[in-house]
Amino acid sequence: MRRLLAASLLSTFLAANTAFAQGANVPVLPAVDDPMLAPVPRAKVEISTWEQALTHVRALSTDLRIAASQVQRAEAQQRVALAGALPSLNGTAAFTHQLITKENVQAVGLGPGGITDIQYKTFKTPPSDYLTGQLVATQPVLALRAWYGIGTARVASDAARLSFDDAKRLIALSVANAIVGVVTAERIAELNRVGLSNALSRLELTVRKTALGGATGLDVVRARQDVEIARATLVAGDETLRQSREALGLALGIPEQVGVPPTVDISGLEHDARTTCKPSATVDARPDVAALRTRVEVAHRGVNDVKYQFAPLVNLQSGLATTTTDTGSSPNTTWNVQAVLSVPLWEGGARYGLLRDARAQEDIAAQNLEAGRRNAVIQVVQARRGVTVAEDRRRVAGAARDLAVETDRLVRLAYQEGRGTSLELITAAQSLRESETQLALRDFELVQSRVLAVLALASCPW
Repeated sequence: MRRLLAASLLSTFLAANTAFAQGANVPVLPAVDDPMLAPVPRAKVEISTWEQALTHVRALSTDLRIAASQVQRAEAQQRVALAGALPSLNGTAAFTHQLITKENVQAVGLGPGGITDIQYKTFKTPPSDYLTGQLVATQPVLALRAWYGIGTARVASDAARLSFDDAKRLIALSVANAIVGVVTAERIAELNRVGLSNALSRLELTVRKTALGGATGLDVVRARQDVEIARATLVAGDETLRQSREALGLALGIPEQVGVPPTVDISGLEHDARTTCKPSATVDARPDVAALRTRVEVAHRGVNDVKYQFAPLVNLQSGLATTTTDTGSSPNTTWNVQAVLSVPLWEGGARYGLLRDARAQEDIAAQNLEAGRRNAVIQVVQARRGVTVAEDRRRVAGAARDLAVETDRLVRLAYQEGRGTSLELITAAQSLRESETQLALRDFELVQSRVLAVLALASCPW
């Protein structure tokens, strides 16, 4: 009986050898079933279009909200600066109750015609209870620092808007990378399951071959070891997929896993990025560089702002005051107009210290501008070169995958014919799995590099 099985196996190998000589494919591996072959459940929330992603970002992104709030703060400071040159009106009211008073007597009835009817009136000094009120209106007439501060606040507001535009560019890049990351992780998880299925099929074949006497226990151990390696890779890949979905959720402002449907066209991201973000003419026009340049201007105006602290200030003031107490000969209500000249003479040298500080801040802003511009230039160059590099890596990975497929096919045929070893079979299978994974990574890396090349020198007015 054993000889009959061996003869049957030999005839099968000879038929396979003949088929290989005729250029036929490797026979289909036996079907296997395993709980780990079940795919990772789909995420509850999925996005299928770029506009859908931007809708979530506009509504939920904390980074976008923070950048928008910075613009609102700058606009509020601009209004505060304007208030320094406009009239101001302040009112005060006070009720006074004297705890210590003195009673006085005053004769009443002595007039120009002589003594008529003298009466004595008692009153307290100072008055016990009385109300006073005052209104003071001030109009700056000569306020050089306040007038200059209006322009400074306007420039700072422009810098905040440019920073907001750059925040939108970075958010768009982050979302695009997160989408590509999810699609990449989905593809790798799928390949890991194919690899596990193939490893289980090879184990099944090895077990059958061992039962027929064509393989040894070492071959079975090697096959099982390959299965466990495939399982470990699958577990790690599934966790990477879940983390990629969570990263996409955070990029969109959703604190849970967000997936991408299998039908999404990942290659359309580049077109969507071009539609949403417009290319800038030069590096200096990129929002972050433009914002840094505007902050240099703000810092320079800060130096002049300190210099204006040495200038005199002229205010026109008008005060209206009234009281309920009897003031004697003067009216209870008074109204005056004043021109007030304030000349800062000496305050301990604080302004000189502020001037040195402002000049240092101007130098820091200038160096930040230069560093930011250098980084932007390198980023643009690397992004454009990255497309060519990604294309070359994709081409190399494709050729390596094709060679790994052919090697795996030849090794499997040789193993079935008894000319190869289980070690060669397992090594070829692992090399194929790795090459499939690398090709998938290179495919999505190419898409990612193209999106980066678009957004590296662009502004995003969405």
